Amino acid sequence: MANTAQLKKTYVEQIAPALEKQFNYSSKMQVPVLKKIVINQGLGDATQDKKIIDVAINEITTICGQKAVATYSKKDIANFKLRKKMPIGVMVTLRRERMYEFLEKLVRVALPRIRDFKGIESKFDGRGNYTLGIQEQIIFPEINIDTVDRIQGMNITFVTSAQTDEEGFALLKAFGLPFKNAKND
Repeated sequence: MANTAQLKKTYVEQIAPALEKQFNYSSKMQVPVLKKIVINQGLGDATQDKKIIDVAINEITTICGQKAVATYSKKDIANFKLRKKMPIGVMVTLRRERMYEFLEKLVRVALPRIRDFKGIESKFDGRGNYTLGIQEQIIFPEINIDTVDRIQGMNITFVTSAQTDEEGFALLKAFGLPFKNAKND
């Protein structure tokens, strides 16, 4: 837990004052904060094999340190052999200490393990939130490569209180996310 306190302390002591100065906020409450991190894994193949969901739940739970839950289909789609309320994915929402812990692990350990890594894209959703797609779950140190049956990707969404993409970019860059084309430097 010392690391999470460290990242939060860094935010309070360095990142927040720098953002306040950079964007000329009139109040400390206007400074954007990281609200939550949502990790999502879509598993379309789970319609044929139910064990895929269990394996994915265990992997995501191991990576995040918080129990992952299955996501279910909302309607029937015959072409995909999909019935309503079938498990088709796994997700977990991280807040507070676990969120900072996961962010630190992602930036310092997991992303540098990606082969030929040159940084991440800087495309935001228009409201200061960012989604990062990861191709392989094996970049996380908790996953034992020898026990992995299939390589799965995942989406990691960073939800911020930023009003604009520029503010969200500045916040996530300050947290250490390695963006490719730093448009606001």
